[in-house]
Amino acid sequence: MNKTLDEGLELTKMILESIDAPRGLVIIAPPLTHLNDVGKLLKGKNDFHLAAQNCHHEEKGAYTGEVSVDMIASCGATFVIIGHSERREYFSESNEMLAKKTDLALARGIRPVFCCGEPLDIREAGSHEQFVADQLKAGLFHLPESSFRKVVIAYEPIWAIGTGRTASSAQAQEMHRAIRDLVAQQYGTAVADDTTLLYGGSCNAQNAPELFSQPDVDGGLIGGASLKAGDFAAIVAALK
Repeated sequence: MNKTLDEGLELTKMILESIDAPRGLVIIAPPLTHLNDVGKLLKGKNDFHLAAQNCHHEEKGAYTGEVSVDMIASCGATFVIIGHSERREYFSESNEMLAKKTDLALARGIRPVFCCGEPLDIREAGSHEQFVADQLKAGLFHLPESSFRKVVIAYEPIWAIGTGRTASSAQAQEMHRAIRDLVAQQYGTAVADDTTLLYGGSCNAQNAPELFSQPDVDGGLIGGASLKAGDFAAIVAALK
């Protein structure tokens, strides 16, 4: 929840000017009020895609203030972030609700960026791998293989978001490896190898190269560092 519409458009223009021929896919996820106008700026930019930060879990109806998958698709979004830790924590979004959002998005041709991750007490108890596994099983593993292949998974250690603490590259790799192994158990090694796993937890221009050098970290879900075009461009440049 940052930037007015004019500020968001200016930031988008600066990002486009700062990033030339990125190694990977760059997804811009502005606030919903910016979605249509940012989409127009990204039109024709094949390396850049538009995402919504959220969607409602029902197709349509009397849900004042909410935004449907069809609404975000009509603005040009091809991705949607589902189950971000802040949505889970502040708005009590359940695994069942997130599974419904995932199904709706996929039915409309929108690719989910499905978030998972543990709070500090779970990490300290040593049950973080099981906690994340339960989130993925409940939210995604009902999908057939053809649908699952369209999902991007973002691991967010909640204890490292906005706290200045960052999971070490070894901790990030350990969890990403566990997630990939879990996907392999459900869908097979080929699907697991093709699944994009993003790290989201205070990733910035300084630590991105080391994080992205890990074999199972395919990219980042960037928060605060994306609000400065130069920092975001440096993170994109760190993609392997």
